[in-house]
Amino acid sequence: MTVSRVRRRRRDLPLALAAVPALLLGGLAAAPAQAAPADDIRINEVVTTGSVEDSVELYNKGTATVDLSGWIIKDDDNGSKYTIAAGTTLAPGAFRAFDVHGRFGLGSSDKARLYLAGGSTLVDSHSWSTHSSPSWSRCPDGTGAFKAAAVTLGAANSCGGSGGGPGPVAWPGGGAVATADAADVFGGDLSGLHQDGNVLWAAQNSGKLWRLVRDGSGGWTPDPSAGWASGRTLRFPGGSGTPDAEGVTVTGAGAAGGVYAASERNGDASGTSRLSVLRYDVSDTGTTLTATREWNLTASLPSTGSNLGFEGITWVPDAALTGAGFKDASTGAPYDPAGYGAHGGGVFFVGVEGTGALHGYVLQDTGAFTRVATVATGMAGVMEVQWEPQGSRLWAVCDDTCGGQHRTLKVDASGAFAVSAVYARPAGMPDLNNEGFALAGADECVAGVKPVHWSDDSNTGGHALRRGTVSC
Repeated sequence: MTVSRVRRRRRDLPLALAAVPALLLGGLAAAPAQAAPADDIRINEVVTTGSVEDSVELYNKGTATVDLSGWIIKDDDNGSKYTIAAGTTLAPGAFRAFDVHGRFGLGSSDKARLYLAGGSTLVDSHSWSTHSSPSWSRCPDGTGAFKAAAVTLGAANSCGGSGGGPGPVAWPGGGAVATADAADVFGGDLSGLHQDGNVLWAAQNSGKLWRLVRDGSGGWTPDPSAGWASGRTLRFPGGSGTPDAEGVTVTGAGAAGGVYAASERNGDASGTSRLSVLRYDVSDTGTTLTATREWNLTASLPSTGSNLGFEGITWVPDAALTGAGFKDASTGAPYDPAGYGAHGGGVFFVGVEGTGALHGYVLQDTGAFTRVATVATGMAGVMEVQWEPQGSRLWAVCDDTCGGQHRTLKVDASGAFAVSAVYARPAGMPDLNNEGFALAGADECVAGVKPVHWSDDSNTGGHALRRGTVSC
């Protein structure tokens, strides 16, 4: 971040004046061909601090694709500039975020300015007097005033609130919470959870996957068979590296179709983000599992701190999305699974700790991927995301960063996921570092409630698992 700088003030030439056409021979005049569409490009979001690197998002509010090759982004110092790469275009209604931190820092009292190629014609600018908290976002997109909002770089702005969103209501279930593991089984860093019938899958940051089975008293214990007693070590494809496993899920095929882990980095190179989804064949024997496929999504997402990336993952079946009228953000049309190759029959949603956003991806068996959704949760961070078929909703969970808040999201009339409810943690739950959350299936509903489980990354009191109930 830029703490202080020498500021050189100048009067920027407005686009409307800079684009006055030259007179041509014969009395004819012609306006520059790019002037009108260029005026449709707007600075739409600015992030100056927090877990996302300093970034400026542009939005095309017009009806024609605009070539941004050579356009320049500056802060308040004319000596600082970021030049947009040749071949970069912005389609109508599209968003594009540019990570500028490698060229200059955006200070607490600063501005973002956009110029045509050459740097003499100002297109748009935005100034501020305090750091973004967490984002300065134009509401509505492209035309409105800037306001504090959630980070949504590369997608429509979250204009319904200031990033905090509505206050929570009471937990929709029992207030009682109990431990669900024996003392000191896992230690610290237990993160993602996913319940698949009588198996509870758990991902650990140290690059380990656990297969847990019921212990007969309402809790869970490591499966003593097939090499699972101490968990199994995870590796990237090829057998190298230590995935920082933060989330875990399975598809409609269950574990037989592979167990999927979300990893934010390689623990052997912990200073570098590596936002990946990894598939593992858990029928393999031995104490180590090597990924059979990696989808490295890093380049498709806004930059985050290396320890502030993927924290959760869940899978949503195609039928649930098409039935709800889900819109594919990559096409602007209703989601059509047939438009993609073999992809496991659904969309994977990952939660990002640093931005509080969810991103939906079609992960094709070939290794190709397409981002079909970006969802602002309104929370400062997302530590877990879970799909609940019974309620046709996503659960986004925050840890003690947000006081243990939970939010549910459903597809709204526009075809996008939107927050449908905000819940406080159960009354009996201390404000723990809960990074995992799993819901039981509808078959476990009794008297209107079913079990839910949390994993505490800090292993508070020697226990990493806790259980409670939620309304069916």
